[in-house]
Amino acid sequence: MSTAKDDVRLLLDKLPDDCSLEDVQYHLYVVEKIRRGIGRAEKEGTTTQEEIERQFERWMSK
Repeated sequence: MSTAKDDVRLLLDKLPDDCSLEDVQYHLYVVEKIRRGIGRAEKEGTTTQEEIERQFERWMSK
């Protein structure tokens, strides 16, 4: 498992040299949101596309 410092280093290597601090903050924010989402999905499970479509159809038919 990578550390936060490793993740920041990888991110900085991928960003262009002329990026702003705001760009770096935004990308770090996105990485953290993705990590939290993956963790939540692993903990709570996920819903299939088909199940969401069935739920949506039921909501729209009411």
